[in-house]
Amino acid sequence: MKKLVLLLGASLLLMAGCGAATLDGENSSSDKVVKKEEKELVVGVSLSTLNNPFFVSLENGIQKLADEKGTKLKIVDAQDDTAKQSNDVDDLIQQGVDILLINPVDSSAITPAVESANAANIPVIAIDRDSEGGKLLSLVASNNIEGGKMAAKYIEEVVGSEAKVVELQGVPGASATRERGKGFDEYAKGKLDIIAQQAANFDRAKGLTVMENMLQSNPEVQAVFAQNDEMALGAVEAIGAAGKTDAITVVGFDGTEDGLKAIKAGKMSATVAQQPEEMGKLALQAAFDHFAGKKVESKIDSPLELIKK
Repeated sequence: MKKLVLLLGASLLLMAGCGAATLDGENSSSDKVVKKEEKELVVGVSLSTLNNPFFVSLENGIQKLADEKGTKLKIVDAQDDTAKQSNDVDDLIQQGVDILLINPVDSSAITPAVESANAANIPVIAIDRDSEGGKLLSLVASNNIEGGKMAAKYIEEVVGSEAKVVELQGVPGASATRERGKGFDEYAKGKLDIIAQQAANFDRAKGLTVMENMLQSNPEVQAVFAQNDEMALGAVEAIGAAGKTDAITVVGFDGTEDGLKAIKAGKMSATVAQQPEEMGKLALQAAFDHFAGKKVESKIDSPLELIKK
């Protein structure tokens, strides 16, 4: 009996020495931040792809603020490959970066990498797309659901109720895909006739191919909602080749330079414009605030604006 009491006592002392766990399983002692100035920080940045102008602008925003503050960046391009992104993040963790800014290829597939960073006590800020698992310091993103609603409302105003619409969706599994689609579909219900939906992976060439197939299957289409400008531009090319530029309204999402040029030229009707440079700056500023001991909000909204011809 005495041995049992001694063992229980030792176990209790060991548990007390480990720090109290919070409800979500995090150790409260890990919440203490060692303050660092901007010029002392090494920031790891993992981007989904630099083959998309939107993410090039996002990178530019991060780089400009880093240059201004003297912060060292380690930037890697996942090339839209979930396995490569996981390996890239693992490499950044091994290099001992102070914080990670991650723009996930896939919100589910990135979870193990975020959890690895958590285990190494490296804070993670997600940009543009969320992570379904692991602990994030913050998510810096536009309100994609609201943006989807803006696109649907514009199509209803321009084309009319019961307009026959096709939807080009982004990368399956990406939070931006789900959220933009959710906002669009929720507003469209009972107002627009969505006759086809298909993934084109946020890619211009795939947007072209998918739109060509949709035009063959749905010649009655009156409007297109593409979940980013790259797919919208692919759709514009397919529509132009079919001689239907004036008959079909195309709405994109992002507000990229090429998208805005297409609107000015009358090839695209509108885009729900994000501000990727500002998004990048907001993410890095959140990192600075964290290491300055300031409170960082769990969700930081980046502004949206509907730009139309």
